[in-house]
Amino acid sequence: MKRRTFLASGGALLAVPSLATAQQSKVLRFIPQTDLSFLDPIFSLAYATRNHGYMVFDMLYGQDSSYRAAPQMVEGHVTEGDGLLWRLTLRDGLKWHDGERVLARDCVASIRRWGARDPFGQALLAVTDELSAPDDRTIRFRLKRPFPLLPEALGKLPPLLPVMMPERLARTDPFTQVTEMVGSGPFRFLPGERVSGARVVYERFADYVPRSSGTADGTAGPKVVHVDRVEWTTIPDASTAAAALQAGEQDWLEFAANDMVPLLRRMRGVKVAVQEQAGMMCLMRLNHLHPPFNNPAIRRAILGAFDQSDFMQAVAGDDSAMWHAPVGFFTPGSPMANDEGLGVFQGPRDYARVKRELEAAGYKGEKVVLLGSTDPTFILGLSEVAADLLRKCGLNVDYLLSDWGTLTTRRSSREPVEKGGWSCYMTALTGIDTANPALSAPLRGNGLQAMAGWPDLPQIEALVGEWYSAGDLAAQQGLARRLQAQAFRDVPYIPAGQFLQVAAYRSNLEGLLRGFPLFWNVRKT
Repeated sequence: MKRRTFLASGGALLAVPSLATAQQSKVLRFIPQTDLSFLDPIFSLAYATRNHGYMVFDMLYGQDSSYRAAPQMVEGHVTEGDGLLWRLTLRDGLKWHDGERVLARDCVASIRRWGARDPFGQALLAVTDELSAPDDRTIRFRLKRPFPLLPEALGKLPPLLPVMMPERLARTDPFTQVTEMVGSGPFRFLPGERVSGARVVYERFADYVPRSSGTADGTAGPKVVHVDRVEWTTIPDASTAAAALQAGEQDWLEFAANDMVPLLRRMRGVKVAVQEQAGMMCLMRLNHLHPPFNNPAIRRAILGAFDQSDFMQAVAGDDSAMWHAPVGFFTPGSPMANDEGLGVFQGPRDYARVKRELEAAGYKGEKVVLLGSTDPTFILGLSEVAADLLRKCGLNVDYLLSDWGTLTTRRSSREPVEKGGWSCYMTALTGIDTANPALSAPLRGNGLQAMAGWPDLPQIEALVGEWYSAGDLAAQQGLARRLQAQAFRDVPYIPAGQFLQVAAYRSNLEGLLRGFPLFWNVRKT
């Protein structure tokens, strides 16, 4: 079905009487911040892909709202030999969506595929001598040295997700997308009902067996589903999305545009709340492979043009309670956050000085392709400020606006700008994603294995390695300070501030879990 056809038929459907309340209570209708462009949660960093991944797939461990790892697909684990041998035992009753049993060898193949892409996974596999499945329910790690964060790695919240999939799919090259969606999670993906750019549909997986004990908290605890279907409808226009929520045609809006929040607060039958307390960390991602940002002196010069409050006011307005600046490379309020190097963002911006520093660094007028996106709305706001800033610096800016799906496709290109590549783009990560060096994909400097932008920064990598081995919190915090100082020298990316986002939902929804959208535990009354 084409998007235009779907929207036309959808518009007609809105005019007819609603179905019986009992029937509609089994359908949860959700408006995501962006369309689902990629299906494979080991292939894409997109949050829509992450949210989709948690529905279709399951993970060996979950994390509660305090970021503590807890068994999910596993009953538990035992360690021996001073932490060098780990045995993880799968729960009984786990099934794939095609009816086959979940086996330990499926999980071993899945861990290997994830570990080839994800920085946390790479660190785990780097200290692993043996990863095997001695029987159908046992996953065995034999390590070269202790890695106490193993459960946290296998239950990490940010993309790329360590999801489990059948061995036949997990053997797919990790840099090639898996498109056959067979998981063991609480929902089945319905490919026949997907309309690119408009709709994604899931149904409850009848054979899913939740954990028998505990409390649903984050991705930990029982994943009990109370609806039969979840329908995602992409509505890029903020006013249209708010109107659909007010009319009861939609149940849940992932993020409300800042200028729509006062209206939503006044709507009868609608609630608003900040679901993700860690907020969103905004940043400019730079391409380290090609001029001009392959030059660290040019990257450092650009820092002097950044006024983080300009970016924050563009996405969150004048209410300073909804944003924080200046920020560094770790989420404010997290144990690793510190003030090292933040002086670069303080004081008035001197664009004349920045121009002089760019010239001294060797900038010769190379084209700077800035990728911007019209959705979600906060990315557009960030992109507009970035385009203005770069032009004030005297850079030769080619500002290309598209939808987010198109942007994420282009950013995967490693070609120079003349051959369809890019120079920089604005994005935002949840505060969970940048809380520490193990989780922060944009901080890493491991070359072609790194997040798009591909920085090769050996000093940052060495410090991250030390952080993994730190013996206590004080040692970790000291290393985080050193990491931030090095990051301001190497500039893997440029922080642009932290803001909070408001979600909106119908007042008859109960059980929404804090954090990013999770679709178990939710009831429609």
